[in-house]
Amino acid sequence: MGCTKEEEEFTNSPLKMVEIEGPIIVGAGPSGLAIAACLSKQGIPSLILERSDCIASLWQQRTYDRLKLHLPRKFCELPLMGFPKDFPKYPSKKQFISYMESYAAFFNIVPVFNQEVESAMFDPEASKWRVKIKEMKENVYVSRWVIVATGENADPLIPEIQGIDRFQGRLLHTSLYKSGVEFGNQRVLVIGCGNSGMEVSLDLCRYNAMPFMVARNSVHVLPREMFGFSTFGVAMTLLKWFPLRLVDKLLLLVANLTLGNTDQFGLRRPKTGPLELKNATGKTPVLDVGALSLIKSGKIKVMEGVKEITENGAKFIDGQERKFDSIILATGYKSNVPFWLKDCEFFSDDGMPKVAFPDGWKGGKGLYTVGFTRRGLLGTASDAIKVAQDIADQWWNTNQRPQG
Repeated sequence: MGCTKEEEEFTNSPLKMVEIEGPIIVGAGPSGLAIAACLSKQGIPSLILERSDCIASLWQQRTYDRLKLHLPRKFCELPLMGFPKDFPKYPSKKQFISYMESYAAFFNIVPVFNQEVESAMFDPEASKWRVKIKEMKENVYVSRWVIVATGENADPLIPEIQGIDRFQGRLLHTSLYKSGVEFGNQRVLVIGCGNSGMEVSLDLCRYNAMPFMVARNSVHVLPREMFGFSTFGVAMTLLKWFPLRLVDKLLLLVANLTLGNTDQFGLRRPKTGPLELKNATGKTPVLDVGALSLIKSGKIKVMEGVKEITENGAKFIDGQERKFDSIILATGYKSNVPFWLKDCEFFSDDGMPKVAFPDGWKGGKGLYTVGFTRRGLLGTASDAIKVAQDIADQWWNTNQRPQG
């Protein structure tokens, strides 16, 4: 059997092998920082490779200004260090970034920036991983362990929509959206009705734009709080005592009482309950922070699926055709693992571990993942603790623990 292109490059190029004593961590977002901190606590060094020029680049460079954590801060803490006590219940984007920066400083985490991984391959003869960086053809990092911490949301997901290249107005993904101030008095088509689509539509209204939000698929909309308590927190507490499907029924009962029947506003609920759907597919329910009231009042208009984009607007599957000044794709993100992790059967084609939570953190041959649980930062923290302990067990078997 012939070598792949990547294998030929590794074999035939005059490469300088840079041996890394501890694990190589790919990604300096919350997942990468969490595992680096847990390894440090175990006395194990690591190397973090980050393709951008800062930590938590998704938060710093690809989020809108009004973003806040959708869950209370206690559910979004990384291991070994909580949020400052004076932070609000739902920290803002700037507060979360400052927490990440303080976290990195506290654990003396210093990633190597502008290091985009071109390929990572396991060398069976050396029983080590080789990690090649773009624009650094002569250097290859080598380690017993590689930790994939690039996350579920590494790259924007751009859907294929007929005619999208013909549109003459402004077209952008929410990763490039900052504020509705740029869209004042415009007619804006927002494609996507998840948390981002809802919040962008809400933000557009605050700047006198006219958002039309596409709800092609069904979606669960839940109140962010129930009776003064976080809906997520209530669900986590109930799951300790009741089966998941019963908890789903209770959540939907309260949601219908407080928000009403969302079907009548064009937001059809899935037949599967919100928690069961999240566990099965990773699809997160929308936690309403004010958009639903604007939908009810008609300030945000809900449209059915887009059939075709035109030069000046869009045609919809119900036969309507409307003109728009701008189109915003609130279509989410995707994993980029398939583009650089080579010859690895642990990940599926969509860049997610084939093994479901809670067992998807270990792939064998020194491969680990952090932040692919579909359970947000709680899942990240759980992964980081397990991975660090597993590597520590191997580390101290081959490196005598220091005395004292």
